[in-house]
Amino acid sequence: MLRLVSVDDAEALHAAYVANREYLAPWEPRRPDSSFTVAGQAERIAERLREFTERRVVPWVFEYHGSIVGTITLSGLVFGPFRSPSLGYWVAADRQGRGLAGAAVASVCHAARNVIGLHRIEATTLLDNVPSQRVLEKNGFEPIGMAPRYLHIDGEWRDHRLFQRILHDSPPPSD
Repeated sequence: MLRLVSVDDAEALHAAYVANREYLAPWEPRRPDSSFTVAGQAERIAERLREFTERRVVPWVFEYHGSIVGTITLSGLVFGPFRSPSLGYWVAADRQGRGLAGAAVASVCHAARNVIGLHRIEATTLLDNVPSQRVLEKNGFEPIGMAPRYLHIDGEWRDHRLFQRILHDSPPPSD
């Protein structure tokens, strides 16, 4: 189940991040220790929800059998003639290989087109993150290039593959 993150999710997200800290480390920016506390998660959720009210971010969690097992976010939303965000997601290590990321990406693409009214979505992966590349490609994302030293991940600037999915070609509504 995919749903908007809530302030009530701080404890569950704290538990999920602590349980997956080592697993996520090679794929994410280094985070301060405060990110792995309930208070740190509550602060991050509050910031994301503030950005959501400003139409800059759409932050979801996904649950599996009642537990939060990952997050998926559209960030850097731009409206007007561009109508595009960046997609980011993670799935708990013990829930890999069950199609959860693919289902979440499919749901977000549907919402991006039919609810939010976006034209395209971009996503990036580390060059060696083949499982995430497969998730994107199975959801209609096409590789569009490579960005050298794109993001500071796990302590160093890392190259990324760039992907996009065009959701539709209708003209943008006036915002």
